[in-house]
Amino acid sequence: MAENLGRRIARLRGSLGWTQQDLAARLAISRVAVSHLEAGLSVPSERTVTLLAGVFKLEPWELVEGTSYPVAKAERLPPVAARYTEVELQLRLMEAALERDDGDRERMLEAWRHRLELLRKCAHDPREQEALRLALRRLRH
Repeated sequence: MAENLGRRIARLRGSLGWTQQDLAARLAISRVAVSHLEAGLSVPSERTVTLLAGVFKLEPWELVEGTSYPVAKAERLPPVAARYTEVELQLRLMEAALERDDGDRERMLEAWRHRLELLRKCAHDPREQEALRLALRRLRH
């Protein structure tokens, strides 16, 4: 028997410790829309499934596989979704650069401090703000 897609979304959201409002903010939809998706009162569009897959670090087909999501809609899903935010990408690149350390370390640290400060100005997610704060503190010590 196929799992209800709404229940899967609620389970994945819960595993991340997010509220419906947290997920809604990431998808640029209302909390009520998230509630309706999770309750099975509405079927998400292909766009919403793709965005959901990205925030859950899945491909769209992985999110809907084995669920009650309509086959005709599933066939129109893109094969991949953007899985990482710019903050996550930059923090991983910074970690790789710090491990490599192939030159003037002080110059590299200053360049990363500058890049992360710029990102901090435009990051709205509290978890990303905290990750940037911790990374900047690490670079200063």
